[in-house]
Amino acid sequence: MSHPDPTPPPGPLHLRDVVLVETGERTDLWVADGRLVDGPVAGATTVAEGGWVLPGLVDAHCHIGLEAAGAVDRARAEQHALTERAAGVLLLRDAGSPADTRWIDDRDDLPRVVRAGRHIARPRRYLRDYADEVEPDGLVAAVERQAARGDGWIKLVGDWIDRSVGDLTPLWPADVAAAAVARAHELGCRVTVHVFSEQAVAELVAAGVDGVEHGTGLTDDVIAQMAERQVALVPTLVQLENFPRFAAQGREKFPRYAAHMDDLHARRFDTIGRAVEAGVPVYAGTDAGGFLPHGIIAREVAALARLAGPETALGAASWRAREWLGHPGLTPGAPADLVVLGADPRVEPGVLASPRRVVLRGRVV
Repeated sequence: MSHPDPTPPPGPLHLRDVVLVETGERTDLWVADGRLVDGPVAGATTVAEGGWVLPGLVDAHCHIGLEAAGAVDRARAEQHALTERAAGVLLLRDAGSPADTRWIDDRDDLPRVVRAGRHIARPRRYLRDYADEVEPDGLVAAVERQAARGDGWIKLVGDWIDRSVGDLTPLWPADVAAAAVARAHELGCRVTVHVFSEQAVAELVAAGVDGVEHGTGLTDDVIAQMAERQVALVPTLVQLENFPRFAAQGREKFPRYAAHMDDLHARRFDTIGRAVEAGVPVYAGTDAGGFLPHGIIAREVAALARLAGPETALGAASWRAREWLGHPGLTPGAPADLVVLGADPRVEPGVLASPRRVVLRGRVV
């Protein structure tokens, strides 16, 4: 597949902008051989001046190569990645996909991807063609399979509608989930879980998971456990806006489920806000892919800022998220992955949606 070379060609770069991490002051940044270096650097081209700089943005919950009907081809997955890049998102945490996207790692012009392998779910208890589907007695083996496909993360589907009950119920017996989490940890993987409901999230946090996706059913006791153990929460606030639609789709056949989803939606800001206040580490993820478009990190940051304030929300989509995922920020020797904005996003949050410059691996893209 052909793709255009980013411009300008590789070479020393210079930026003089306000760095929103560390100093918060106008600073000279120098780039050589794709990395941030101490300067000055002879012959560097000034590519930005008078703006505000962030480490490359992070979407901490997305799905590259996945759309509503399942995996898509390489050309479509490339468009997902390019759309994220245009939005300044240079590090993607892929929270489950049936698509093989390892080829992205060989592309210097595409964002870095941290993968969780494929979702693990029970048959007929999740979206069709998305998951590695197993019964409880196969869960540990599925964890072993997906550990080999991922980059140190496992994604479990923790709850979904049970049509025999007519409501959300846990997919896994608590002891089985605990054994699967323990096996993932033995393999050096962290485990994160899709979970909406109260019972499932309580059981899975008790089982020792490392992350919670969505988390609308968090109670004060579970929040306290997460804060104590620093279990990550990625609330996907943009995705939570779809709960009324999910409820409406199931209301006629499953009124109990519909009422539950409406209730979770109605108190979502209170629930996530209490987690933020308690000190649970919260990161920004959009759930792009599947049913949501890519490139919407600015919407997620704006929603999170309502609960946590603009600086915390920005960190959740940039420097704190990068540290959590083991990727450096704007330090000498780090890859030159950064975003230049035309105004201070703490004051004018709308500028996050339109980066002035995006630099990936030391190249303006």
